[in-house]
Amino acid sequence: MKHVHYTDVEAEVPNVEGVKDVTIRWAIGKKDGAENFAMRLFEAQPGGHTPLHQHDWEHEVFIVKGSGTLRDKEREYPFKQGDFIYVRPMEWHQFANTADEPLQFICVIPFKDE
Repeated sequence: MKHVHYTDVEAEVPNVEGVKDVTIRWAIGKKDGAENFAMRLFEAQPGGHTPLHQHDWEHEVFIVKGSGTLRDKEREYPFKQGDFIYVRPMEWHQFANTADEPLQFICVIPFKDE
């Protein structure tokens, strides 16, 4: 069993092109013995965003704090604190903080078979 406060997990800057003012905390993952899913906490500063990208796995997201937009290649979808978001495999997506306060969201992804 693992039980820690989120601030006890190191905030890392993702080494991915297209990221601006975002950190990630790997809350639960393979190093903790999780076999199926990873739970991450993203934090985006005002004006920050993840890259516009796609991949072959899904995301389950919960907006913990703040608001912003979920973008694909054609539109923007506003979200706010308390919202759930599901991103299907191969959907283009980018999370952007459009507010004046930090954005926090939990994102759960499956582990890929390697």
